Amino acid sequence: MHYKQVILVREDLAMSKGKTCAQVAHASLGSAEVAMEKCKSWYNAWKKEGQKKVVLKVKDEEEMRYYYEMAKKDMLPCYLVIDAGLTELPPHTPTALGIGPAPNEKIDKLTGKLKLL
Repeated sequence: MHYKQVILVREDLAMSKGKTCAQVAHASLGSAEVAMEKCKSWYNAWKKEGQKKVVLKVKDEEEMRYYYEMAKKDMLPCYLVIDAGLTELPPHTPTALGIGPAPNEKIDKLTGKLKLL
């Protein structure tokens, strides 16, 4: 079995490249920390395989929240990034969603139709 993590980023926010990178990093780390606690075997296998990550885009907050709810329903480790509003965005803006690490098949079943960022 192979493992990966996906990070979903809202394309409607028009964040700078630096801001986008920071939000992706928050989502990746946050979701990995959830996996360390709740899905330790998935986390360890993902680490051993090289920590595969894929960054995908969603059109807006509504679509991102849909994937967040579906990931929770499917019992996948996930982490929703809510920006503090210190730089480019208003406070409490959801920006990115980390899902996994988890088995590729489980992640692909949920996010397989999304496009690369």
